[in-house]
Amino acid sequence: MTAAQARSAVLEKLILKGPGQFRVLTGDRPTGRLHLGHYFGTLHNRVRLQNLGVEMFVIIADYQVLTDRDVADNLTGHVEDLVLDYLAIGVDPTRSTIFTHSAVPALNQLLLPFLSLVSVAELNRNPTVKDEVVHSRQSSVSGLMFTYPAHQAADILFCKANLVPVGQDQLPHLELTRTIARRFNDRYSAGTALFPQPDALLSHAPLLLGTDGTKMSKSRGNAITLAADADETARLIKGAKTDSERHITYDPTNRPEVSSLLLLAALCQDRTPQQVADDIGSAGAAVLKRTVTEAVNEYLAPIRSRRTQYAQDRAHLRQTLREGNERARTVADATLAEVRAAMNSHY
Repeated sequence: MTAAQARSAVLEKLILKGPGQFRVLTGDRPTGRLHLGHYFGTLHNRVRLQNLGVEMFVIIADYQVLTDRDVADNLTGHVEDLVLDYLAIGVDPTRSTIFTHSAVPALNQLLLPFLSLVSVAELNRNPTVKDEVVHSRQSSVSGLMFTYPAHQAADILFCKANLVPVGQDQLPHLELTRTIARRFNDRYSAGTALFPQPDALLSHAPLLLGTDGTKMSKSRGNAITLAADADETARLIKGAKTDSERHITYDPTNRPEVSSLLLLAALCQDRTPQQVADDIGSAGAAVLKRTVTEAVNEYLAPIRSRRTQYAQDRAHLRQTLREGNERARTVADATLAEVRAAMNSHY
């Protein structure tokens, strides 16, 4: 067990004992509708933490869409789709603050002093940014991509979040946030903790493959979105890649596509993949796909029903976002005032 995993195990126990002592920052980029990989990877856990009593800030990172794209296409539609998905899965805007980057100027102003606390070399060697540059859609990347880790630090620290759910690959980002918080406190706050050094709550998210056998992704068109209806879900699963072996077994190493389908059914049915595989046995891929389709459609039915209801009132979506933006602005303004005072720039 790594140090990060051990710390996460401790944090989970602390959350159960006293959820009110934690404030979480999490969120998504508005680049398209959320899918089952997102749901079982992060969304389900957000609702769990919220319902335990943890204070949640959920950022719709509209500015960060531009890190690897020339323009932010259909941004308004994508933002509203995210709000729809959040409400449908159970994010409660009275307990969780849903807001957008662009609506909180004070958050973005934190980027400038934060950049002064990190070196070019530290930004340059961030492995997550390196990977994003490699997979960028652009022939060359902008300065926004380069400063992405510092911007993410502003996202986390503006609300003084002390807990950030992340995957293993996001640990370098969070470590830089901790470094910025520590350096600001040391340089401007006489060592007092104006900013917390947030902990990583490691995700144990299962890896769900897309219907083509590769990573489930909005951009690859291989995902089952939360907004998909039952017929579209059936069509996508029917076309999912499997293999030629008739007997169904759970073997992620040697049979990744079959195993991913088994895992998806198991998650929806609250069973183990082995149990699902044992039920199917030698019935073959057709029965496997039918089992997965029925499990997914049954699980998503109440989410889809709520999504349809919320979609009929777009004014409510915009009101939800306006209220969340206002709460986030109030928090960010207070934090920026503290930063200015600490830096002797509060004129």
